[in-house]
Amino acid sequence: MTDSLHRSVLLDETVQALVPDDGVPADGVYVDGTFGRGGHAAQLLKRLSASATLVVIDRDPEAIAVAREWAKSDARIICIHGAFGDLAELLTLQGLAEVDGVMLDVGVSSPQIDQAQRGFSFMRDGPLDMRMDTSQGQTAAQWLAQASLEEVREVIKNYGEERFALQIAKAIVARRSVRPIERTLDFADIVAAAVRTREKGQHPATRTFQAIRIYLNRELEELDRALEATLTHLRPGGRIAVISFHSLEDRRVKQFLQKASKPNAAYARLPLREDQMPQPILAGVKRVLPTSDEIFANARSRSAVLRFAQRTQTPLPTVAGRRR
Repeated sequence: MTDSLHRSVLLDETVQALVPDDGVPADGVYVDGTFGRGGHAAQLLKRLSASATLVVIDRDPEAIAVAREWAKSDARIICIHGAFGDLAELLTLQGLAEVDGVMLDVGVSSPQIDQAQRGFSFMRDGPLDMRMDTSQGQTAAQWLAQASLEEVREVIKNYGEERFALQIAKAIVARRSVRPIERTLDFADIVAAAVRTREKGQHPATRTFQAIRIYLNRELEELDRALEATLTHLRPGGRIAVISFHSLEDRRVKQFLQKASKPNAAYARLPLREDQMPQPILAGVKRVLPTSDEIFANARSRSAVLRFAQRTQTPLPTVAGRRR
């Protein structure tokens, strides 16, 4: 069912983290919040029983179209076109109060990078789009045409961790005063001319393309909302597995899992008895990196980090009589 040219990163490790293989097909409800072209979903379906449910979510119309084709021949699949940041609302609309597992593969997918018309790649010429959901929102070209110099600088600096953000922003503003910036290779050349030095093996436009993509698609905000929603909907014993490729994303996932698994840290100096201390909501937090063999076979996996954890029996904190 999957695209033979697409290699899913940390495939076996992620599925094993979500549904440990004990030789018995798993029942329950699972969520693939980033279907892509279905690499992880296909492997996950092999672990699920005939009565299980797999909810697949993707904001990319092309990805969800593939998922809908799958659903025609597999009744276990529920397809939702939407952003994983809306996970709580999307599950509620399906009448699902609790699920047994949530998987997220954060960031841009390989098929999106490989399609020049999507505008994600600085290696292929195409329209400067960068939207994950092409049915709505501003394109990168439209944003670059009207954003102020300071806005461009801040986005490139904060989302790309680019030290030459000011120089790049000035080059963009100077160039757009002459003619619009509408193509990926043209934009990559503008950025490259403004970057004086770069890490070995990295294209000068890498951080800038990454920054604008993350900003336009509100990827960090979507990730934060999805992680919070997971705690709300994950049943005791359920699992969460998140793959990230960027330090900003991985930092958020790491901090979120640590906070949910080590709540006592914030109360360490308070005069509280052990039975008064908050109990962890998540346990068994682990990190997995790709092996050297996987990196050799798929260079795009080199920056991937998988983090996963399991929901404990601890009830969620309540606020004004309601669950958090």
